[in-house]
Amino acid sequence: MPGPSPDAPLHARPTLEAVAARAGVSRATASRVVNGGAGVRQPLVDQVRKAVEELGYIPNHAARTLVTRRNGAVAVIIDEPEVRIFSDPFFSQHIRGISRELNAHDAQLVLLLVEGSGDFDRVSRYLAGGHVDGVLAFSLHTDDELPAVIRRFRVPTVYGGRPGRPGAASELAVPFVDCDNRGGAREAVRHLVSLGRRHIAHIAGPRDQTSALDRIDGYTDVLPGGDPALVEDGDFTAEGGARAMTRLLERRPDLDAVFAANDLMASGALRVLREHGRRVPQDVALVGFDDMESVAEATDPPLTTVRQDVVGMGRLMVRLLMERLSDGDPGPDSVITPTELVRRASA
Repeated sequence: MPGPSPDAPLHARPTLEAVAARAGVSRATASRVVNGGAGVRQPLVDQVRKAVEELGYIPNHAARTLVTRRNGAVAVIIDEPEVRIFSDPFFSQHIRGISRELNAHDAQLVLLLVEGSGDFDRVSRYLAGGHVDGVLAFSLHTDDELPAVIRRFRVPTVYGGRPGRPGAASELAVPFVDCDNRGGAREAVRHLVSLGRRHIAHIAGPRDQTSALDRIDGYTDVLPGGDPALVEDGDFTAEGGARAMTRLLERRPDLDAVFAANDLMASGALRVLREHGRRVPQDVALVGFDDMESVAEATDPPLTTVRQDVVGMGRLMVRLLMERLSDGDPGPDSVITPTELVRRASA
């Protein structure tokens, strides 16, 4: 039997009582089945579900929340300017992984963007309202107010990336998912060394983010006591990589390799090297980090880079959060995922 028309007036929509009558069960039993409660025999579950389908019953979200004490929604908080979030493929990949896993858990994604300290009041009001069951937060900075804001409302949270330096108290207190940034950086620089390159530069990410600091550490692990003139700061954007590459060439025109802390900065560096008549990889070998296919495979030549499974990390964040929600906050359970050097034509 077909359900009601979506344009039917509200009073004509089927009620839970109608579902119970159609299924031949009590209203309480119908409510437990509709709201995911336990303790109902499978034949009765099947009867209620059949009645729901036949009548086109739509559960009342507010009532379901009262029964389950869950909203079925998770906030994803990103502490970056909107322009960067929608221009850097890292964020779209991360959100894709999060969205896929939330869909698998029948949970809604609520995206909250933080561009400055003024946005913390808005985020605080939203969290205080109890609209979400948990929080996934990433792209944090070392002086970030966001962890303190989240802790204030005791919302179960999983972070993408370490929220503090390795060994810091902030790292030990909360669960996170991160890749082996330091190990991946070491592998990139070792590859350049194996090619016989002697003057290897590094374009670093922002030093208020732990991923950038770990990649700097990986670079210096392989090249201890290196020339500071071969290290230049960037901002994880293509334009920042181009500016850093220009400054490096001015200081050290003899450089013969570059490890950039992400693919976007590597793409900007590649453009500047070409403008200065440097051939890649013949004159300057170039390695990035992330393996964002829309960037790494689109450069000319295609970019050798360190791959991190950004989509998989997003899914892991959701799984950790769901475990905390199911188990009543079992405590920190962080994950470090492996990286892999992907060799293409740039090095």
